[in-house]
Amino acid sequence: MPKATKEDALLYHSRGRKGKVEVIPTKPYCTQFDLSLAYTPGVAHPCLEIEKNPEDAYMYTAKGNLVAVISNGTAVLGLGDIGSLAGKPVMEGKGLLFKVFADVDVFDIEIDEKDPEKLIEICAKIAPTFGGINLEDIKAPECFEVETRLKQMLDIPVFHDDQHGTAIISAAGLLNAVEISGKNLSDMKVVVCGAGAAANSCTRLYVALGVKKENVIMVDSKGVINSKRTDLNKYKKEWVTERDISTLAEAVDGADLFLGLSVANMLTKEMLSTMAPDPIVFAMANPNPEISYEDAMSTRDDLIFATGRSDYPNQINNVLGFPFIFRGALDVRARNINEEMKLAATRALAALAREEVPASVLKAYSLENLEFGREYIIPKPLDPRLISWVAPAVARAAVETGVARSVIEDWDAYAESLDKRTSEHIKRISEICCL
Repeated sequence: MPKATKEDALLYHSRGRKGKVEVIPTKPYCTQFDLSLAYTPGVAHPCLEIEKNPEDAYMYTAKGNLVAVISNGTAVLGLGDIGSLAGKPVMEGKGLLFKVFADVDVFDIEIDEKDPEKLIEICAKIAPTFGGINLEDIKAPECFEVETRLKQMLDIPVFHDDQHGTAIISAAGLLNAVEISGKNLSDMKVVVCGAGAAANSCTRLYVALGVKKENVIMVDSKGVINSKRTDLNKYKKEWVTERDISTLAEAVDGADLFLGLSVANMLTKEMLSTMAPDPIVFAMANPNPEISYEDAMSTRDDLIFATGRSDYPNQINNVLGFPFIFRGALDVRARNINEEMKLAATRALAALAREEVPASVLKAYSLENLEFGREYIIPKPLDPRLISWVAPAVARAAVETGVARSVIEDWDAYAESLDKRTSEHIKRISEICCL
């Protein structure tokens, strides 16, 4: 795969119509009659129906397929606090991925507000427009409070993808890595390098899957989060260990899993060599992981290794999750995205990686063969089956846990409709790519 340069990226965003997304009409508008229905006087009728029954907004407006991607720009990718406006290309990119992969419409909303109380108020005030809210690139610990409060206030899904998307995708990889290595989740010693939003959410989901909390050691920029520390916020206190260790090197000695959500080059070759047999290393700092692929693979030949990069095997990429999670949640008008829905998405992704890989995926990645194993523990982002595996699993979990406001009667027909729905957009994007 060719390496993208700065010039490539700037040209991609600036050529032709600026940016990456647009809004297009979905109803006829070519005659006076059409316009009289689209706006005055005809538009008054759906307005009055919605006034009588707010749920009719899902019938007469785009609300049910519209997600807000909201950020205040305080933690954009690995760039840090670059501001809401500078983060807009990322939010537009998220909108592109929502549309192409799951036919979900997006308005990207960049809010110039760092005060979490005011940010919560703004998000709540604009919520009636949307069927769901995807929070993005809001720094920790404020992001925890913003998401928690909005989930309590609103009756639509609120999902901070930096937390839960990373957790779901990596947890799916973990389920498969454990099967391949013959390990048992309840026996695993886990080291989490990083203590931000993604680290907290990943660790909670791993515990929900069977990892024992007492077997988790979390490390932040000041060392191991242990009982001697007096500088911990309430989110870090959740992961305090009683073990008398202070350094990352001490923590990884004998560990089964290293989960990296920090910065480059945190895990040395010497540290990796001290881990347990058949170690699992998810080094997800971007663009440069906690240990390079080359260093890791030259140190251990019993290693299962994943990163967030597309140029190495086992890319843990959030695009495997959020489009399809929201697709399933929107299709049953879910009031929220709960733990059962996250676990359903996790297990669906893990199961898909065990299936035979179709020829279209091999072609997309210029591969002759790809099968379940140490270098394939998670599906590829361009696997067309993702939507019909993940979205129905999420939707079904929403129905079964009582957070859905509508019910899908025929699940097989629903899965087929998802494939058809997205194939048209895949065809359209293919035509664009050929221009």
